[in-house]
Amino acid sequence: MEQGRCTAIVLAAGQGKRMHSKIQKQFLEIGGKPVLYYSLHCFQESPLIRDIILVTGEEMISYCEKEIVKKYGFSKVRKVTAGGKERYDSVYAGLLCCQDTDYVYIHDGARPFITEEMVQRGYEAVKRTNACVMGMPSKDTVKLADSSGYVKETPDRKIVWNIQTPQIFSYDLIRGAYESIRKKDMTGVTDDAMVVEQETGTKILLVEGSYQNIKITTPEDLAIAEALLRY
Repeated sequence: MEQGRCTAIVLAAGQGKRMHSKIQKQFLEIGGKPVLYYSLHCFQESPLIRDIILVTGEEMISYCEKEIVKKYGFSKVRKVTAGGKERYDSVYAGLLCCQDTDYVYIHDGARPFITEEMVQRGYEAVKRTNACVMGMPSKDTVKLADSSGYVKETPDRKIVWNIQTPQIFSYDLIRGAYESIRKKDMTGVTDDAMVVEQETGTKILLVEGSYQNIKITTPEDLAIAEALLRY
């Protein structure tokens, strides 16, 4: 069977306010390379990924083109484009840059530990379902709180997952869902799966990612990432 055409949209437009650094988190270094390098390298090397769209801040486009794409030879990066104010604006900007593709992997550039195994697992899942997200079962007991800060409910830990990226969809499905939701109030939209769920009713398959697939958000995460690189 012919392989579907896959595009990776890598999001690197976040401001990273919780990092307390003048440098955005995706450009901080771990192991002597920018955090962003590692996910781009995974997609560059993956035989499943045909091209990459890198979404960053308008002021960082030139830097990314010279100091990331050109410096490290990421030949699959077909376009470096400007993101928007919110994550969903950046995703939409990336979707508009996709050409002639069947599936899109939407990935946070601040998650450096994506692997080829995850790319492959995601591809097998999206072929069957058209919509899947990476995640891992929660290690912790989760409590739902009421408006006063008291415990309202304790869901069964077996059904609680921590969601990661990539989130992977058939291109027509995710593009159509974004076109639809952008005409409405998008307050509270935190990931792409929510957009697809709300606008299309499509069921989203949970696919196992990795407990190492962390997002670099705080200074502590940088230290953890350095340790994982040496692991």
